[in-house]
Amino acid sequence: MPPFSETLRDRPLLSQALAGALGREALLPPPREVTRELEELLARPARQRSRLWEFGTNLHCSLIGTCLSTAELRQVLTKIGRKEAASATEHDVHASAVLIAGKHHDGAKLLHKALDRRHRVAINQFDRAKTVTEVHALWQEASKRGDIPGAYWAALTHPAANDALVREIFAEVHMLSHLVGAANRADIRRLRQLEDEKADLETRLAQKTEQLREAGVARDRALRELEARGEQRPTAAPQVTLDDGGLAAELKSRLARSETHRERIEQQLEKARTALSAEQAKRRAAVERELSLRRELDAIEVSLADLPDQPADEARPRLDVAMLYVGGRPATISRLRELAERAGAVFLYHDGGIEERGGLLPGLVSRADAVLFPVDCISHTAMLCVKRLCRQAGKKFVPLRSAGLAPFCAALNGIALAPTRS
Repeated sequence: MPPFSETLRDRPLLSQALAGALGREALLPPPREVTRELEELLARPARQRSRLWEFGTNLHCSLIGTCLSTAELRQVLTKIGRKEAASATEHDVHASAVLIAGKHHDGAKLLHKALDRRHRVAINQFDRAKTVTEVHALWQEASKRGDIPGAYWAALTHPAANDALVREIFAEVHMLSHLVGAANRADIRRLRQLEDEKADLETRLAQKTEQLREAGVARDRALRELEARGEQRPTAAPQVTLDDGGLAAELKSRLARSETHRERIEQQLEKARTALSAEQAKRRAAVERELSLRRELDAIEVSLADLPDQPADEARPRLDVAMLYVGGRPATISRLRELAERAGAVFLYHDGGIEERGGLLPGLVSRADAVLFPVDCISHTAMLCVKRLCRQAGKKFVPLRSAGLAPFCAALNGIALAPTRS
C-alpha cells in the first residue's frame, strides 16, 4: 500500500475533504466522490505470502531439501500420478520435486500446501512480524535455537521479506550444510576414542560383577550363620541380639548399595553400546567411501600410466565403444576426451543444455553404448532427461561422483560395456 501522503496527492477530492474536516466545514457530509475514494482505499487487499513457484529456480533445491522429508515428497509425487516415486531413490525423488516446484500447476500447489502444513507453527510465529527488520530478528532467534526448516520457509515466504533478506538467509542455510559435513568427519575421528571407552567400561563392569558375586556369597553365608545361631537358642524365648540385628541391617544396606551401583553401571554400558553402534555405522560408511576413492585412484593411475612419449601397452584391452558424457566442467572435457580415446573409445559430449540445445540429446544417446554424467555438475532437468532416454533405448547410464578425472577413469575401467562392434 502506498504512503498516505501519496494517496492524498493522487486523490484531490479526498485531500480537500480532509482539509475541510479540520476547518469550519467539518460538519458538512463528505461528497459522494470522496466516499467512493475512501471505500476503494480501504478495499485494497494486503500483500500475501509468496508462493513456492514464485521463487527463483536456485531456491527450489534448497527449500525442498531443507523443509520437506523424503517421505512427504513421495506422498506428493504419488498424488500427482508419479507411481515410480514409491521405489525411486532419494536423489531422484528430490530432483523430481525440484523440477515440479518451478511450474505453476497442481504439483507445485501440493508441495506448497505440504510445506505450510508441516511448518504451520513457525508461520504463525512469523505472522506477528510486520517489517523486514522484525522478520530478520525472528529468523536469528530460530537459527540460534536450531529450528532451521520451519523458520526458513516462514521467513522466505513472509510478505515483508525482500531480496536482500532472502539472499542473506539462503547464504546462512547453504553454509550450514557445509558445517554438517565437517561435523560428520569429526564424529568419525571420535570412533576410536569411544571404542577404548567401551573396552574400559566392560572391564569395570566385569570387576563390579565379581564384587557383587562375592558380596552375595558373603551375604548368604552370614544369613546361614544367623539361622544356625537362631536354631540353637531356647524355643521359649526366641530373641535376636542387637549384634545380630545390626549385622543383618548392615548386610542389607551393602546389598542395596551394590544393586544401585550395578544398575547405574548397566545404564552407562547400554548408552556406550548405543553410541558405539552409531559410530560403527558411520565408520562403515567412511570405509566404503575410502574404498571407492581408492578404486578411483587406482583407475586414474592405470589410465595415466601410458605417458605421451611412450608407446601404449598393447596387452591392455581396447574399448571399441562409444560413450556419451553429459554435463561436467568445460575445462576438463579435453582431458576426458584424451583418456577415452587412449582407451580406444569414441567420446561424445553434450553440456547438458547450457549452450547446446537439449534436443540433441536423443540423437547422441542413440549413438552411444553408455552414458556418463557427474551428479555434482549437471542440471536436474538434463539428468532426468538422460535417465529417461537411456531407459527407453535400453542403454546403460553411469552416475559419476564428481566431474573430476578419477571418477571418469574408474568408470572407464570398470563399466560393463556392450560387446565390441564390427
